[in-house]
Amino acid sequence: MKAVLPALARPLLEPNLPQDLEVTWWAKAAEAKEAVVDADIAWIDMQPARLMDEAFRASGPQLKWVSTIYAGLDAFPLDVLREKGTILTNGVGINAIAVAEYAVMGVLAAAKRFEEVIRAHDRAEWPSDAPGKIELQDSKAIVIGLGAIGKLIAERLQAFGVEVTGVTRSGSGGTLTPDAWRQRIDQFDWVILAAPSTGETKAMIGVSELEAMKSSAWLINIARGDMIDDDALLAALHGGTIGGAFLDPTNPEPLPSDHPLWKAPNCMITMHLSGRSQTKMFQRAAAMFLRNLEAFRAGKPMENVADLDRGY
Repeated sequence: MKAVLPALARPLLEPNLPQDLEVTWWAKAAEAKEAVVDADIAWIDMQPARLMDEAFRASGPQLKWVSTIYAGLDAFPLDVLREKGTILTNGVGINAIAVAEYAVMGVLAAAKRFEEVIRAHDRAEWPSDAPGKIELQDSKAIVIGLGAIGKLIAERLQAFGVEVTGVTRSGSGGTLTPDAWRQRIDQFDWVILAAPSTGETKAMIGVSELEAMKSSAWLINIARGDMIDDDALLAALHGGTIGGAFLDPTNPEPLPSDHPLWKAPNCMITMHLSGRSQTKMFQRAAAMFLRNLEAFRAGKPMENVADLDRGY
């Protein structure tokens, strides 16, 4: 059995791999693309995303399992993997704590308008008043996508006294279903996007959603940039339709230096750093890979098996 694995994870993986597994350790995109042609197992995470797409389109029919550190699967040719019958396990939960903390940071930064504080600091000015005066206590948040990350966001916001409503596909546990949250979006101070990127979520926040939000509400996105209609968001920011936006991901990425979002009022962009704001990603990913490898070889259920039809 052949596997193509990242050289960066080699110190964490190699001591625990079975002797009969033939491994190619890749460090460059060309090495991964070449090795995946006859691999049974592949862990190939690369940026930009097109490199992963190219690599997996070059893979052979015997590719049985793909492991990724990413939670979102929009960079993978799911049609190709589905046709091969390949198992795809994602990285849901690996960076969940870091991303949830980042989302809460976004809410706090928006409430206290901390970006204005930093700008005053850079100008060596001493404001006579605080630029942001919102208290989280008794405010209301909706978390669209109450999965591994969304649940952690909810728990942390509730500790600040925020009333949190979640959105799930099933609507279980008092959450709203995907067809119900829009009718209630005007009730929330914080609209937080934490859903997986699928065809159903593209541009889910558009003109009608932004117009329905409170004029003081903030949009917090730690999911994927394509969930927001940028033209609609720009109009809302310039028109004061909403309070503001905290955007970790954008569309495209990197966001071009001349993109109007950079200069839009009441908009904070954090360069999709939420998942990277931690030190344990590789350790967690390697541990999960090894657990899944053992299960895969034994024909037992694996962790984080993605639904290639749903795209997450």
